[in-house]
This record gives sequence, C-alpha cells and structure tokens, in this order.
Amino acid sequence: MKYFVTTFYKFIPIKQEQLKATQEHFKDFAKKRNIKGLMLIAMEGINSTICAPTEEGFRELKEEIKKWFSLTDKDFKDSYSHKQIFRIIKVAIRKEIVTLNLPNYKPEAHNPKHLTPTEWNEAIKDRDAVIVDTRNWYENNLGMMKNAIDLRIDEFTEFKNKLQELNLPKDKKILMYCTGGIRCEKAHKEAQDLGYSNVFQLKDGILRYLEEYPNREFEGECFVFDERVAVDQNLRPSATYAFCPHCGQPAKTIQHCKRCDTHYKICNSCANNSKTNELCSKDCAYQYRRFPNKKGEKQLQGYKAVKQNAYFLNQTRKNRDL
Repeated sequence: MKYFVTTFYKFIPIKQEQLKATQEHFKDFAKKRNIKGLMLIAMEGINSTICAPTEEGFRELKEEIKKWFSLTDKDFKDSYSHKQIFRIIKVAIRKEIVTLNLPNYKPEAHNPKHLTPTEWNEAIKDRDAVIVDTRNWYENNLGMMKNAIDLRIDEFTEFKNKLQELNLPKDKKILMYCTGGIRCEKAHKEAQDLGYSNVFQLKDGILRYLEEYPNREFEGECFVFDERVAVDQNLRPSATYAFCPHCGQPAKTIQHCKRCDTHYKICNSCANNSKTNELCSKDCAYQYRRFPNKKGEKQLQGYKAVKQNAYFLNQTRKNRDL
C-alpha cells in the first residue's frame, strides 16, 4: 500500500483568537480522511508533516491548507511511504512553529536570501564560501552536504552561540541549509543579528534539493522526524536505518534478541552497552533482568509497540541503569 506524505510550512500571521478554531478544524478534517501526522500552529504560522492513506484525501487536505494559509503547490515537499509513519493526527498550538526563542517571526522584516537547488550548486563553487548545516548532530550523522560544517548542535536554540564560536569574518559568505527550509529562516536572522551580511539559505532545504539533484552534493540520507527515520537520495523511506529501541537514536547495526529471537537494529552507543546490546526492547530488557533464562514472545517494533510496552516503559524509567 502506498501512503502519501508531504511537508510544508509558512510564516503567516494568525490571530491568537483564531488558533483554537484552526486547531479544531484541521484535526477534524484530517480525522475524517484517516490522515495522520503533526501540525504545529502559532501566531507566526504553520509547520507540518502529514501522511494520507489515499490520494484523494491527500489532495483534499492540501487544497484546504492552501485555502487557509495561502500556500501554493510549490510550498509542498511530497514523498511517500509503504506504511503509515505517524500514530495519530496531532494539531498543536505552540509559541513558535520552530523553536528558537524568536516568537512571531516575520521573514520580510530581515529580507532572507533564498537559493534554489540550481542556484545552490552554483554558489558552492565559491571556495571561499562556508557551508553551515543548521541541524542537530544526530541528523548530520546520517548525511550532509559535501564540505559542510557540523556545529554539533543538541538543540536548535544553540545555533546562535555555535555559529558565533566559528569566529568567521563578518563579510564571509555563509551558505546554510536544513531539512525542509524552516530552521534556516530563523537561523538566517540569527546570523544577521551577529553581524553577518552575506548569508544565503537553501530554499526548501534538503528535501527539495534531493527532489531535483539526487546523488549530487548531498551525501548519505536525510533524517526526518517520523517512522521512516530518514529518506534516501530518491526520497524513499530508509532501508538502512531504524530507531534504536533503547534510546531512540537512528540505528543500523543488526542484532538478535537473546530473549525473544527478534532481529532488530541498534545504535552504536547501545550496542556497546552490555545491559542492552542483545535485547530488542525495553520490555525484553526489563523481563530479562527478572527472568534471565526465560524466553519470551517476539516483540513489536516501532510505534506499534508503544501501547503494548507502556507498563514496561514506566518500569524502566524507575531503573535508569537500563
């Protein structure tokens, strides 16, 4: 079965008194079409990834989004999956649609400079330019633009300080990119606030770049915040990575669970931890500590395991050494 996925954002003023009605409208609209995903709305705009089981429902939601938020077809970054990549539809009201402690952000106030993928390919030919990845370190571990600087960010709110630590000349040409473009909108302003005057951002981010130029300047896979973990060079769901069942980081090392005989993937850090490296879930880790010699049923993997393992997740929170 083919599921239809799209990612989009727009900075557009929304009155505070309209937020609740907007939230309820799109939650109801999506539920009626069995569409799942995450939509963040704030007074500064909307940021979302959704997954639809039918092309008709997918098209209807996009048309509704276009009508409510003045988006165009070019604002959507489409891909697909062979499974549903979200558990529920969540429409959340936030202070910001991307967190950088800059609420009510307005792009037109600082005149951002966007580069299309084609323009980006020309810009990076300038050997004096600096390419900066604005994403978190665990995203960068899966793939980056060639010759880009990894700021080793834990959270996006660290971006300004990390950029300042580079101590670049204020007239340096800086080329920034992120997953879908939204983080660069605010990162661009942060760079300008630090005094950098020659800053450019990749319009619509890696997702648009791979749509137009797969296997070119971006190497590896692009992390996404859903059950696909990442998309490959052709925007297909990753066949390499899964979420580590112990810490939630992207994982690709295949292991065999000594309790339930499930084959699963584990991250390097947990693979080096003797308490978790041969157990496929928090459930098995918990039960193995109680009954080391007893086998168990094979475990569900991914979000399907969340409800089933709720009790054991609570238990292991009480046993932090797991």
